[in-house]
Amino acid sequence: MAIRRKTSEEAGMAAVREVRALFASYDSEPSEAVPVPAELERAFAALPRSVRATFVRFTLEELATLAPGNSVEVRVPPLGVTQCVAGPRHTRGTPPSVVETSPVVWAALVLGECSWEQAVAAGVLDASGERSDLSTLLPLF
Repeated sequence: MAIRRKTSEEAGMAAVREVRALFASYDSEPSEAVPVPAELERAFAALPRSVRATFVRFTLEELATLAPGNSVEVRVPPLGVTQCVAGPRHTRGTPPSVVETSPVVWAALVLGECSWEQAVAAGVLDASGERSDLSTLLPLF
């Protein structure tokens, strides 16, 4: 079953280009201790909320399209949430696997600016459950 899109591809890709340009303007290499430098985090937070929200929601929709299902819930509070990855269906409560991170770390993961392992090691990504490792699906762009 295809997901229901709420973000147009045009608006989503415009937000992706804007966030990618922001990340490209910072040359620092991520480390396991700090996958997203503080100055980049501040610059990301300074982007208009509409850009950040569109980026997060569009990329979550892309993830759900790439890995349809509902056994993993990916949370990027306060901007978006999706369910993806085939597996046991749940109908109420918390799904069997949950991934949660901040919008800036999600952006770094989606764009390949930091790896899944770096984010987990730094403690900026919470992933629980047997299907919660999304490293084979990221980066998206």
